[in-house]
Amino acid sequence: MICSLSVVVPVYNSQETLEPLIARLHPVLAAHATAYEVILVNDGSQDGSWEVASRLAMEHPWVRAIGLMRNYGQHNALLCGIRAARGEVTVTLDDDLQNPPEEIPRLLSLLEEGADVAYGTPAERQHGFLRSLASRITKIALQGAMGAETARNVSAFRAFRTRLRDAFSTYRSPYVCLDVLLTWGSTRFAAVQVRHDPRAAGASNYTLRRLITHALNMMTGFSTLPLQAASLLGFATALFGLAVLAYVVGRHLIQGGSVPGFPFLACIIAIFSGTQLFALGIIGEYLARMHFRLMDRPAYAIREEAGAADSAVVQMLEARRS
Repeated sequence: MICSLSVVVPVYNSQETLEPLIARLHPVLAAHATAYEVILVNDGSQDGSWEVASRLAMEHPWVRAIGLMRNYGQHNALLCGIRAARGEVTVTLDDDLQNPPEEIPRLLSLLEEGADVAYGTPAERQHGFLRSLASRITKIALQGAMGAETARNVSAFRAFRTRLRDAFSTYRSPYVCLDVLLTWGSTRFAAVQVRHDPRAAGASNYTLRRLITHALNMMTGFSTLPLQAASLLGFATALFGLAVLAYVVGRHLIQGGSVPGFPFLACIIAIFSGTQLFALGIIGEYLARMHFRLMDRPAYAIREEAGAADSAVVQMLEARRS
């Protein structure tokens, strides 16, 4: 049995699913941890999610609610909750009940076997075609920073040893990818297939555009793969230019004439100009990331909190931490 457990749930427009989520979490946590807490991080919801979360925090001594100033994004909200966690193990899951709380023990068993991070990989995802396509693009982007095998198993349903957050305790940037940050603290990752239920209410807030933007942010924020790709592209076009030069010189030496036509020259110029602009664009993206980090822009800002867990739970969690 895990000594103390913190469950972090990023909340966005999910007023209909919070109560059943808490109701399903309680028996699971009580059976597998001596002390536990649930941290609901409201990420600028536009519905009544904060009212529901704060009410649940007042009704249950083991529930805490944190309201952010605005919508910062799922990973930013997770980072906020993880930094507030007091358990020895932290579990993260979505607020839409697609990650069944009853599957948490399967993740905890991997930690007991020696893993530092355990992912619950859906056996069959309940997503549409576009969402599944965007998820694949995101995992491809993750491979450069995490490694292919680890990125293949990444999901929002994860459990890890809370002390891993010490590896990114000083991280301050508006671009957050929790899965990459966890690799800063450990390479002992494991995964197990879990059930993935249909969404209980509402629609996914992750559009294709948002997921692709998130993938681009990860590639330029946590990997040098785009710069390497730009270098390879520049090298390839340079070889192409040498080949064209050899063709022009060879034609002149063999046939005694030059290559006629403006279209040929225009195509060559367009290829080289496009390659240069592409490489400059990638460099510009990296400079923009550096600019935002130099601004020291925070990943999130907290507006208010509700419920701090009762004194007995707090004392037990603090005792476990010390």
